Amino acid sequence: MTALASGQIASRIWRRDPGVFVGARAPESVQEAINGRLGWLDAPAAVPDLVERLQRFTNSVRADGLTDVFLLGMGGSSLCAEVFRDVPGLRAHSCRLAILDTTDERTIRAATESLNPARSLFIVASKSGSTIEVTTLERHFFAVMSEHLDGKAGPHFVAITDPGTALEQLAIDRRYRDTFINPPDIGGRYSALSLFGLVPAALLGLDIAALGRSAERMAVECHNDTEANPGLILGSFMAENAAEGRDKLTLLVSDDLAPLGPWIEQLVAESTGKDSRGVLPVVGEPVGAAEEYGSDRVFVSLASTPDGTATPLVRELERAGRSVLRITSSPVELGAEFLRWEFATAVAGAALAMNPFDEPNVREAKLRTQAQLDGKVANGAFKLEPPFERGEGYSRREFRPTWQPSSPRRRYFALLDYLPADERRPALISRLRAMIRKRSGLATTYGIGPRYLHSTGQFHKGGPNSGVFVLLTAADATATPVPGMPFTFSSLKQAQALGDFEALVANGREVVHYHLDDPAADFTTVLERLLDRLGKGRV
Repeated sequence: MTALASGQIASRIWRRDPGVFVGARAPESVQEAINGRLGWLDAPAAVPDLVERLQRFTNSVRADGLTDVFLLGMGGSSLCAEVFRDVPGLRAHSCRLAILDTTDERTIRAATESLNPARSLFIVASKSGSTIEVTTLERHFFAVMSEHLDGKAGPHFVAITDPGTALEQLAIDRRYRDTFINPPDIGGRYSALSLFGLVPAALLGLDIAALGRSAERMAVECHNDTEANPGLILGSFMAENAAEGRDKLTLLVSDDLAPLGPWIEQLVAESTGKDSRGVLPVVGEPVGAAEEYGSDRVFVSLASTPDGTATPLVRELERAGRSVLRITSSPVELGAEFLRWEFATAVAGAALAMNPFDEPNVREAKLRTQAQLDGKVANGAFKLEPPFERGEGYSRREFRPTWQPSSPRRRYFALLDYLPADERRPALISRLRAMIRKRSGLATTYGIGPRYLHSTGQFHKGGPNSGVFVLLTAADATATPVPGMPFTFSSLKQAQALGDFEALVANGREVVHYHLDDPAADFTTVLERLLDRLGKGRV
């Protein structure tokens, strides 16, 4: 911490010095790319200039009776809105906000069957303007809305994107209600305080001006090269512990701030998981006894009261000499928390000598997904290497590297879930995670596909080779065509899972893939039996 303060890490970040991350000798193209991703530093100060336009937009939406909002986005373009929706006590309006960051047949069909076209508004959010999940969802719902509204769907759609993207042009061609052009120098996972976060926040009735003031106060505090800088404190805590092998950042978050967890997870994991290093956030894991947590763990306690940060587990961990950082915040300081974690993640990147603004392995999985889709269209079947072997109600295949990872860090267990959505599953997954930790001491993470591909997916392939991956897929009961595309949502989701399997294998990761074969089966019952055996080490 002292070294980072004396090294002027904070002030160099604010001066937009790319050398603080990659060194002064880095190629000019890399330095230019970093400079092109630092606009989030200006986002808090820009909020006041957006308030009036956002209010006009929100008033027009309400005046037209559009109360059901569907956000089509992925990664940072959707997770910040999920935080605004789910943190209690912030919403001033009763609009219904559904986050559709998925290609899951069951979820898409349920949303389609439940929507009231006359009351529905769709936010199409994509920085690149070409994100495949967002593009396919837009095609589907625009077609559905056009059918119900005699071809006049445009006023029920809004775009958020960078300047000059295909989505910007699409919004013009389809006569969207509005288009919000975000500053191009703000990356997706750092976009919470930009239009990607503020448009849905305004629709939910949040006080946008207060959100900006909160973030601006934190920005001022993060300017100083002192040990009192909150972003420097958190960033150095993450980086220094990771450098010493404690790279599993376990978040212990109070219920009122728990929705921040997945947003923090994607920010930290995607920013730092590369070059065979990084910080792995462990989010949503059931709380256990202190002795269950391995020596590769560090802990951040985030709660809205000082007493809340001192839970029995936190006190027990501190008495045992474990690395624990307590942060006291509150829902009304949400803007400050977004800025604190963004700045801290940049600090961690600088301390670990890496670029926290790129995501090299995310593109790899996208290319493999497209290759799988192309193969399915051309040949009528996906490419499976290695092939499946049949089991009891499921098929199984695996890849185990012939060499063992040389990293001294302990391993972690990652469950990658592409099964059809089911509200009964979270409790089952929690039970499994607790079981694995208690029996093995391993940290556990849980990713819902394909959304995790835009967050922890980068860490899985680019971070330390210390993960044990279990990927779950299943046959779908339906196959909904994507308008104008030669594939269905079911095929797209399967291709994403298969592409990720290939990417994990290509990067030497240990991965087991289970596919549940019968779409008419009760997936929860089959999964419960499978995961019980998995937890006992029998499969």
